[in-house]
Amino acid sequence: MHSTGSSRKQYHIACKLGDLTEYLLVPGDPERVPKIAKFWDSAKEVSSHREFCSFRGKYKGVPISALSTGIGPACMAIAVNEASTIGVNTFIRVGSTGAIQKNIACGDLVISSAALRLDGASNCYVMPEYPAAANYEVLLALIEAAESLGVRNYHVGVTATTADFYAGQNRPMTHHYLHEMENLLPTLQAAGVLNFDMETATLYTLTALYGLRSGSICAVYANRCTDEFTPDKGEEEAIRVANEAVKILSEWDALKSKKKKRWLFPSLINTSKSR
Repeated sequence: MHSTGSSRKQYHIACKLGDLTEYLLVPGDPERVPKIAKFWDSAKEVSSHREFCSFRGKYKGVPISALSTGIGPACMAIAVNEASTIGVNTFIRVGSTGAIQKNIACGDLVISSAALRLDGASNCYVMPEYPAAANYEVLLALIEAAESLGVRNYHVGVTATTADFYAGQNRPMTHHYLHEMENLLPTLQAAGVLNFDMETATLYTLTALYGLRSGSICAVYANRCTDEFTPDKGEEEAIRVANEAVKILSEWDALKSKKKKRWLFPSLINTSKSR
Protein backbone atom coordinates (compact mmCIF):
# COMPACT_ATOMS: atom_id res chain seq x y z
CA MET A 1 0.00 0.00 0.00
CA HIS A 2 1.30 3.44 -0.91
CA SER A 3 2.27 5.27 2.26
CA THR A 4 0.33 8.28 3.48
CA GLY A 5 2.12 11.58 3.81
CA SER A 6 2.09 14.55 6.15
CA SER A 7 -0.70 17.02 6.78
CA ARG A 8 0.80 19.49 4.27
CA LYS A 9 -1.18 20.24 1.12
CA GLN A 10 -0.09 18.38 -1.98
CA TYR A 11 1.51 20.72 -4.51
CA HIS A 12 -0.86 20.31 -7.46
CA ILE A 13 -4.19 19.09 -6.05
CA ALA A 14 -4.02 21.43 -3.02
CA CYS A 15 -5.43 18.77 -0.67
CA LYS A 16 -4.00 17.50 2.58
CA LEU A 17 -4.48 14.38 4.69
CA GLY A 18 -8.18 14.10 5.61
CA ASP A 19 -9.46 16.27 2.75
CA LEU A 20 -10.35 13.33 0.52
CA THR A 21 -12.01 10.05 1.42
CA GLU A 22 -10.64 6.60 0.65
CA TYR A 23 -13.09 6.39 -2.29
CA LEU A 24 -12.32 9.00 -4.97
CA LEU A 25 -14.07 9.68 -8.28
CA VAL A 26 -11.69 11.19 -10.83
CA PRO A 27 -13.37 12.98 -13.76
CA GLY A 28 -11.22 14.93 -16.18
CA ASP A 29 -13.38 18.04 -16.49
CA PRO A 30 -13.43 20.29 -13.37
CA GLU A 31 -17.04 21.19 -14.21
CA ARG A 32 -18.00 17.54 -13.80
CA VAL A 33 -17.10 17.54 -10.09
CA PRO A 34 -20.15 19.57 -8.91
CA LYS A 35 -22.29 17.51 -11.30
CA ILE A 36 -21.10 14.39 -9.47
CA ALA A 37 -21.66 15.96 -6.05
CA LYS A 38 -25.22 16.94 -7.02
CA PHE A 39 -26.26 13.33 -6.33
CA TRP A 40 -24.70 13.18 -2.87
CA ASP A 41 -26.51 13.55 0.45
CA SER A 42 -24.13 16.38 1.34
CA ALA A 43 -21.17 18.01 -0.38
CA LYS A 44 -18.65 20.78 0.05
CA GLU A 45 -15.84 22.10 -2.11
CA VAL A 46 -12.40 21.28 -0.75
CA SER A 47 -10.07 23.02 -3.20
CA SER A 48 -9.67 24.43 -6.68
CA HIS A 49 -6.17 24.75 -8.10
CA ARG A 50 -5.25 24.65 -11.78
CA GLU A 51 -7.27 21.82 -13.33
CA PHE A 52 -7.70 20.07 -9.98
CA CYS A 53 -11.09 20.77 -8.38
CA SER A 54 -12.15 18.63 -5.41
CA PHE A 55 -15.31 18.03 -3.41
CA ARG A 56 -16.01 15.85 -0.39
CA GLY A 57 -19.32 14.57 1.01
CA LYS A 58 -21.53 11.54 1.54
CA TYR A 59 -23.49 9.39 -0.89
CA LYS A 60 -26.18 7.23 0.69
CA GLY A 61 -24.29 7.52 3.95
CA VAL A 62 -20.90 6.57 2.47
CA PRO A 63 -18.03 9.09 2.65
CA ILE A 64 -17.07 9.98 -0.92
CA SER A 65 -14.91 12.51 -2.75
CA ALA A 66 -14.24 13.69 -6.29
CA LEU A 67 -11.19 15.29 -7.87
CA SER A 68 -10.84 16.48 -11.46
CA THR A 69 -7.63 15.54 -13.26
CA GLY A 70 -7.69 17.71 -16.37
CA ILE A 71 -6.77 16.23 -19.75
CA GLY A 72 -4.22 13.54 -20.37
CA PRO A 73 -2.04 10.92 -18.74
CA ALA A 74 0.47 13.25 -17.10
CA CYS A 75 -2.30 14.99 -15.15
CA MET A 76 -3.78 11.64 -14.14
CA ALA A 77 -0.37 10.54 -12.85
CA ILE A 78 -0.15 13.67 -10.73
CA ALA A 79 -3.62 13.06 -9.28
CA VAL A 80 -2.91 9.42 -8.43
CA ASN A 81 0.46 10.13 -6.85
CA GLU A 82 -0.75 13.03 -4.72
CA ALA A 83 -4.18 11.65 -3.76
CA SER A 84 -2.74 8.28 -2.77
CA THR A 85 -0.18 10.04 -0.60
CA ILE A 86 -3.01 11.51 1.51
CA GLY A 87 -5.03 8.33 1.99
CA VAL A 88 -7.06 7.58 -1.15
CA ASN A 89 -7.04 3.85 -1.98
CA THR A 90 -9.87 3.44 -4.50
CA PHE A 91 -10.12 5.50 -7.69
CA ILE A 92 -12.93 5.50 -10.27
CA ARG A 93 -12.46 7.47 -13.46
CA VAL A 94 -15.68 9.15 -14.66
CA GLY A 95 -14.90 10.35 -18.14
CA SER A 96 -15.90 10.82 -21.76
CA THR A 97 -14.68 8.75 -24.67
CA GLY A 98 -14.77 8.10 -28.39
CA ALA A 99 -16.00 4.69 -29.49
CA ILE A 100 -14.27 2.86 -32.35
CA GLN A 101 -16.78 0.01 -32.83
CA LYS A 102 -19.96 0.51 -34.88
CA ASN A 103 -22.26 -1.09 -32.31
CA ILE A 104 -21.45 1.48 -29.61
CA ALA A 105 -23.75 4.51 -29.81
CA CYS A 106 -23.30 8.01 -28.49
CA GLY A 107 -24.72 8.07 -24.97
CA ASP A 108 -23.70 4.47 -24.24
CA LEU A 109 -21.30 3.76 -21.38
CA VAL A 110 -17.96 1.95 -21.57
CA ILE A 111 -16.57 0.20 -18.48
CA SER A 112 -12.89 -0.54 -19.07
CA SER A 113 -11.70 -4.00 -18.05
CA ALA A 114 -8.18 -3.14 -19.23
CA ALA A 115 -6.35 -0.58 -21.34
CA LEU A 116 -3.60 -0.42 -23.95
CA ARG A 117 -0.70 1.61 -22.61
CA LEU A 118 -0.20 4.09 -25.43
CA ASP A 119 -0.17 6.89 -22.85
CA GLY A 120 3.58 7.34 -22.47
CA ALA A 121 3.33 8.42 -18.83
CA SER A 122 3.03 4.91 -17.43
CA ASN A 123 6.31 3.97 -19.13
CA CYS A 124 8.04 6.27 -16.63
CA TYR A 125 6.99 3.85 -13.87
CA VAL A 126 7.34 0.33 -15.29
CA MET A 127 8.19 -1.54 -18.50
CA PRO A 128 5.52 -1.43 -21.25
CA GLU A 129 4.81 -5.16 -20.90
CA TYR A 130 3.26 -4.57 -17.47
CA PRO A 131 -0.54 -4.80 -17.91
CA ALA A 132 -2.99 -1.97 -17.28
CA ALA A 133 -5.99 -3.79 -15.82
CA ALA A 134 -8.94 -2.71 -13.70
CA ASN A 135 -9.12 -3.94 -10.14
CA TYR A 136 -11.65 -6.76 -10.36
CA GLU A 137 -13.66 -5.56 -7.35
CA VAL A 138 -14.09 -2.07 -8.81
CA LEU A 139 -14.90 -3.54 -12.22
CA LEU A 140 -17.59 -5.75 -10.69
CA ALA A 141 -18.98 -2.87 -8.64
CA LEU A 142 -19.36 -0.74 -11.77
CA ILE A 143 -21.17 -3.54 -13.58
CA GLU A 144 -23.37 -4.22 -10.53
CA ALA A 145 -24.17 -0.51 -10.29
CA ALA A 146 -25.09 -0.29 -13.96
CA GLU A 147 -27.40 -3.29 -13.63
CA SER A 148 -29.00 -2.12 -10.37
CA LEU A 149 -29.72 1.30 -11.89
CA GLY A 150 -31.25 -0.24 -14.99
CA VAL A 151 -28.65 1.04 -17.44
CA ARG A 152 -29.51 -0.56 -20.76
CA ASN A 153 -26.56 0.28 -22.99
CA TYR A 154 -23.18 -0.31 -21.44
CA HIS A 155 -20.16 -2.18 -22.76
CA VAL A 156 -17.30 -3.88 -20.93
CA GLY A 157 -13.94 -4.37 -22.60
CA VAL A 158 -10.55 -2.98 -23.56
CA THR A 159 -9.81 0.73 -23.95
CA ALA A 160 -6.88 2.31 -25.80
CA THR A 161 -5.33 5.12 -23.79
CA THR A 162 -3.27 7.52 -25.87
CA ALA A 163 -0.99 10.45 -25.09
CA ASP A 164 -2.49 12.64 -27.82
CA PHE A 165 -6.01 13.50 -28.98
CA TYR A 166 -5.23 14.07 -32.67
CA ALA A 167 -2.47 12.03 -34.35
CA GLY A 168 -2.45 9.70 -31.37
CA GLN A 169 -6.04 8.71 -32.13
CA ASN A 170 -5.83 8.82 -35.94
CA ARG A 171 -7.94 11.95 -36.25
CA PRO A 172 -7.81 13.92 -39.52
CA MET A 173 -5.62 17.00 -39.14
CA THR A 174 -5.20 20.25 -41.04
CA HIS A 175 -1.50 19.64 -41.44
CA HIS A 176 -1.10 16.38 -43.35
CA TYR A 177 2.07 14.40 -42.98
CA LEU A 178 3.10 10.78 -42.65
CA HIS A 179 3.22 9.64 -39.04
CA GLU A 180 3.68 6.30 -37.33
CA MET A 181 0.16 6.13 -35.86
CA GLU A 182 -1.70 6.20 -39.19
CA ASN A 183 -2.68 2.52 -39.10
CA LEU A 184 -3.56 2.44 -35.43
CA LEU A 185 -7.34 2.79 -35.72
CA PRO A 186 -8.03 -0.19 -38.05
CA THR A 187 -5.61 -2.33 -36.06
CA LEU A 188 -7.38 -1.62 -32.78
CA GLN A 189 -10.80 -2.11 -34.36
CA ALA A 190 -9.77 -5.53 -35.66
CA ALA A 191 -8.49 -6.39 -32.17
CA GLY A 192 -11.89 -5.64 -30.64
CA VAL A 193 -10.80 -2.55 -28.70
CA LEU A 194 -13.87 -0.51 -27.75
CA ASN A 195 -12.74 3.08 -27.42
CA PHE A 196 -10.08 5.78 -27.12
CA ASP A 197 -9.37 7.80 -24.00
CA MET A 198 -6.38 9.58 -22.48
CA GLU A 199 -6.30 8.54 -18.81
CA THR A 200 -7.41 4.98 -18.02
CA ALA A 201 -4.16 3.09 -18.69
CA THR A 202 -2.19 5.56 -16.57
CA LEU A 203 -4.68 5.18 -13.73
CA TYR A 204 -4.69 1.39 -13.91
CA THR A 205 -0.91 1.04 -14.10
CA LEU A 206 -0.07 3.35 -11.21
CA THR A 207 -2.76 2.08 -8.86
CA ALA A 208 -1.72 -1.53 -9.47
CA LEU A 209 1.92 -0.67 -8.80
CA TYR A 210 0.94 1.07 -5.56
CA GLY A 211 -1.32 -1.74 -4.34
CA LEU A 212 -4.46 0.38 -4.79
CA ARG A 213 -7.75 -0.19 -6.65
CA SER A 214 -9.20 1.52 -9.69
CA GLY A 215 -11.85 1.30 -12.36
CA SER A 216 -13.07 3.47 -15.22
CA ILE A 217 -16.46 4.32 -16.69
CA CYS A 218 -16.89 6.69 -19.60
CA ALA A 219 -19.80 8.16 -21.50
CA VAL A 220 -19.51 7.85 -25.26
CA TYR A 221 -19.50 11.33 -26.81
CA ALA A 222 -18.39 10.28 -30.29
CA ASN A 223 -18.26 7.29 -32.61
CA ARG A 224 -15.35 7.24 -35.02
CA CYS A 225 -17.05 4.72 -37.33
CA THR A 226 -20.23 6.72 -37.86
CA ASP A 227 -18.77 10.24 -37.38
CA GLU A 228 -21.40 10.99 -34.76
CA PHE A 229 -20.53 13.51 -32.05
CA THR A 230 -22.91 14.24 -29.18
CA PRO A 231 -21.03 15.91 -26.31
CA ASP A 232 -22.39 15.42 -22.77
CA LYS A 233 -24.72 12.60 -23.84
CA GLY A 234 -24.56 9.83 -21.24
CA GLU A 235 -22.59 11.94 -18.75
CA GLU A 236 -25.24 11.90 -16.03
CA GLU A 237 -25.74 8.16 -16.35
CA ALA A 238 -21.98 7.55 -16.01
CA ILE A 239 -21.98 9.75 -12.91
CA ARG A 240 -24.87 7.86 -11.35
CA VAL A 241 -23.17 4.51 -11.96
CA ALA A 242 -19.87 5.68 -10.47
CA ASN A 243 -21.54 7.06 -7.35
CA GLU A 244 -23.52 3.85 -6.87
CA ALA A 245 -20.38 1.76 -7.38
CA VAL A 246 -18.80 3.51 -4.38
CA LYS A 247 -21.75 2.51 -2.20
CA ILE A 248 -21.48 -1.08 -3.42
CA LEU A 249 -17.74 -1.19 -2.81
CA SER A 250 -18.24 0.17 0.69
CA GLU A 251 -20.71 -2.64 1.43
CA TRP A 252 -18.36 -5.28 0.01
CA ASP A 253 -15.40 -3.86 1.93
CA ALA A 254 -17.39 -3.99 5.17
CA LEU A 255 -18.38 -7.57 4.41
CA LYS A 256 -14.77 -8.60 3.78
CA SER A 257 -13.73 -6.97 7.03
CA LYS A 258 -16.50 -8.68 8.96
CA LYS A 259 -15.64 -12.09 7.51
CA LYS A 260 -11.89 -11.44 7.81
CA LYS A 261 -11.37 -12.06 4.10
CA ARG A 262 -8.83 -10.30 1.93
CA TRP A 263 -10.52 -10.97 -1.41
CA LEU A 264 -14.10 -10.63 -2.59
CA PHE A 265 -15.61 -13.76 -4.13
CA PRO A 266 -19.17 -14.62 -5.30
CA SER A 267 -20.15 -17.03 -2.54
CA LEU A 268 -19.15 -14.46 0.10
CA ILE A 269 -21.71 -12.03 -1.34
CA ASN A 270 -24.35 -14.68 -1.95
CA THR A 271 -24.04 -16.12 1.56
CA SER A 272 -24.38 -12.65 3.04
CA LYS A 273 -27.52 -11.90 1.00
CA SER A 274 -29.17 -15.18 1.99
CA ARG A 275 -28.94 -14.44 5.70
